[in-house]
Amino acid sequence: MQIAVLTFDGFNELDSFVAAGILNRMRPKGWMAHITSPSETVTSMNGVTVTRQKPLEFAAEADAVVIGSGIRTREIAADPAMLARIGLDPSRQLIAAQCSGTLLLARLGLIGALPACTDLTTKPWVIEAGVDVIDAPFVAHGNVATAGGCLASNYLAAWLIARGALVEDAAAALHYVAPVGEKQAWIDRALGVISPFLAPAPAD
Repeated sequence: MQIAVLTFDGFNELDSFVAAGILNRMRPKGWMAHITSPSETVTSMNGVTVTRQKPLEFAAEADAVVIGSGIRTREIAADPAMLARIGLDPSRQLIAAQCSGTLLLARLGLIGALPACTDLTTKPWVIEAGVDVIDAPFVAHGNVATAGGCLASNYLAAWLIARGALVEDAAAALHYVAPVGEKQAWIDRALGVISPFLAPAPAD
């Protein structure tokens, strides 16, 4: 499973790095999450500069895509040239967006009238884009999932692992990153959130 973690200038470190870190717990099984960006380097909202592992066009060939958030997402969502570089296909890819990443999904036409999650800051913009925003940390419709809140990264990662492999694999990845003394509680909570959304998309 090759995963593109879309990471733009002004990105939120928690979204990109936490999701990538949890997903890469699956590397022994052939998984790899790649920081995927439109330029060679991108700088976070707090001034952390990283070198991309894959160009933005990798999103079109990846098995799964995570769209993180950032302080420039609204600008990116209004840039047709940038959007044209992001080729996504929910019929063959698992696609997950967090916080303002949901706005990009909306602009790409991958949400439509379906309920979605986002953060409180982005909520008015996503509603303006015609999306029904719900007060929940995570929701998925077939192969497309959205989450709201920086620390919802673990829900997105767990959902991707459970859908792409096994629930047991998701639990093992969460066990590694969860706080000592609270591991089972963290696993139970995360699996409780994502479990209603683990059925694959219906065949056409």
